[in-house]
Amino acid sequence: MAGHISGSEDEPISAINVVPLVDIILVVLIIFMVTAPLVLKPTIDINLPKASTGDESPATPLNIAVSRDGQLLLNGKPSTLEDITVFTTSLLQRQPDTAAILAADKDVTLERLTELIDVVKRAGVKKVAFSIEKK
Repeated sequence: MAGHISGSEDEPISAINVVPLVDIILVVLIIFMVTAPLVLKPTIDINLPKASTGDESPATPLNIAVSRDGQLLLNGKPSTLEDITVFTTSLLQRQPDTAAILAADKDVTLERLTELIDVVKRAGVKKVAFSIEKK
């Protein structure tokens, strides 16, 4: 008979079937793998310039992004140049060796980018790096 493991028919089935459990875990894992990149995307779409050279930069608490239309994001949150100045000066008081990582859309004007670099440098940041995509 089906479901009969051993012994008489009156004994309860004492073995646990783990195949359905494994199937469910694999489905959940696939769902997480598919949705994780969607959740971790930046809040604005930035087309980073491409370069064949460049090194990985260490994580920093000062990440600034500039969208195509000039919108500024400080650590993923919309902000202004004044917000960046205030945050940067307070951060440098706690961590004086902090570096800034700038991610600018390739269509951002040089004037806007220079203005942002000036604000960061005036706040006291000594190291500024640009985020790029490898070719």
